[in-house]
Amino acid sequence: MLLEVVSVSKRFGGFQVIDDFSFQVAEREALGIVGPNGAGKTTLLSLVSGDHRSDRGRVVLDGVDIAGIPAHRRCRMGIGRTAQIPRPFEGLTVFENVLVGSTFGAADRLRGTTPEAAAVASLEQAGLIDKANTVAGTLTLLDRKRLELARALSTRPKLLLLDEIAGGLTEAEVLELVDTIVHIRSTGVAIVWIEHIMHALLRVVDRMMAVDAGRKLIEGDPHEVMSSPEVRSVYLGDDLEGGEP
Repeated sequence: MLLEVVSVSKRFGGFQVIDDFSFQVAEREALGIVGPNGAGKTTLLSLVSGDHRSDRGRVVLDGVDIAGIPAHRRCRMGIGRTAQIPRPFEGLTVFENVLVGSTFGAADRLRGTTPEAAAVASLEQAGLIDKANTVAGTLTLLDRKRLELARALSTRPKLLLLDEIAGGLTEAEVLELVDTIVHIRSTGVAIVWIEHIMHALLRVVDRMMAVDAGRKLIEGDPHEVMSSPEVRSVYLGDDLEGGEP
């Protein structure tokens, strides 16, 4: 297993956001996470990336317990993450934004290449190479999402965490972005993807997990999870091809 999350819990004040939660991700696997707003999905990713520390439990990456390791070091160990709301360095160019990741995030994993070459490769993977010299603050929403991908990829991740990266896009833009993520998957990067747009997830993930009130509701084959009467009625309604539930 590449990632093992074992009995993690997180409380904010009097609110138990994640409660004794466990899951695993194998190398090269793509896991989708679904659930209503407020279910704890983003917090779960934050416990993996190090943006939040768990109150208890273990987070194990490649056999190493990283629960006490800060986010920047987890990034250098191979965890890349996109933000739900893109926050680029708006005054820098697209290339300069990605160069930050390849210079300070990839560390020992550049394997003989330069940060500049790694940044170019990440822009090509994310489908943004033609905007390399564009100031990030002028990008469209789709290109901001692509920049989020490129910045995460520039750190050379083993595990890529995607948090509602398709949110707010048109249907045509979602399809474009999914094609890009399918290509990224083909390079061998493991993916954990939170998303409300179900048909996007179904094109990419091997396994799906539904979350409710900080606990795992069901996990397994994506189509079986999506067709579960409980998941359909509580979270998704009956329209699996639609956008947000």
